[in-house]
Amino acid sequence: MRPLRSLALIVVAATAASSCGYALAGRGSFLPTDIRVVGIPLLENGTPTPRIDQRFTEKIRTEFIGRNKYDIRPTTGEADAVLSGTITSFANAPIGFSDQQLASRYAFTVTMRVQFTDRRNGQVLWSNDALTFRGEYDLKTRGNTQVEAAVLLEEEGPALDRLATDLARHVVSAILEAF
Repeated sequence: MRPLRSLALIVVAATAASSCGYALAGRGSFLPTDIRVVGIPLLENGTPTPRIDQRFTEKIRTEFIGRNKYDIRPTTGEADAVLSGTITSFANAPIGFSDQQLASRYAFTVTMRVQFTDRRNGQVLWSNDALTFRGEYDLKTRGNTQVEAAVLLEEEGPALDRLATDLARHVVSAILEAF
């Protein structure tokens, strides 16, 4: 009985010692520790949507700044690493309707090419040539008219700001956490 009890105690101790030990996402970085200055120039806009590049670039910069580890610059000159990218498509589609059958909820889909490069040696540290991000947001209607797609960016800025913030959080987390 004694050897069996000792064996059981050893198995329990070994199991406890080998527990998985996960860490919370958003806490670390898989980038080289000597990267301190990150250049984030204006994203390229490959869509017909005006100023979407400015909005997304600013939100990505803000998200990097919020991580408190990097000095963010709008140019690449003094940067250790550079985030560059092109917004290749942007689409929105109504997915929810009011009682009057007016669009009240939209799905936004953004596709982009993004690359994070160590500028000192040219090594690509992270890239995604078809990063697709989708968000759903409630939008306001004006009177009895549906929000037109052409004026959506101008008149419904808060929804696009939320989309840009969510996209930026996704991109920066993917870069820093190597997902």
